[in-house]
Amino acid sequence: MSNIETLVKDLVEKHGKSRNSLMPVLQGIVKEERFLSEESMIMVAKELDLSAAEVYGTASFYTFLDTEPRGKNIVRICKTISCHMKGKDEIIEALESSMKIKVGETSHDKKFTLLTANCLGWCHKGPVMLVNDVVFPEITPQKAIEVIQDYAKNSK
Repeated sequence: MSNIETLVKDLVEKHGKSRNSLMPVLQGIVKEERFLSEESMIMVAKELDLSAAEVYGTASFYTFLDTEPRGKNIVRICKTISCHMKGKDEIIEALESSMKIKVGETSHDKKFTLLTANCLGWCHKGPVMLVNDVVFPEITPQKAIEVIQDYAKNSK
């Protein structure tokens, strides 16, 4: 049995075989594998007795369920109007320049992926950056670069 097959079976056993288990199973795969491969989505469909189209439709709808390989550290910048008004474009420009990648790309060393997100739930503290599961509110271009540099130092 492959690693992904074992992971899917373990997650289905943990969360159950109902349709309601789809999201926690997909989230568990992303947590372990950092993205949902076609193989993993087909296995989930089989295990939960759902169509592959339903599993892919769910996976592709949600921003945090990545369906393509990502870097070790996923950097997301909120793109809501409130973060836009507080300078999110300057944050993105600084990160693109510093990381030498554009939004949607992954660095050559696979340490970082730079993305935008529709809302991170911190509108009152914008602009907001999320690195993996850590929120950085009221971020400035300089602070964003410092955060990325810290992650680069601590990433093996």
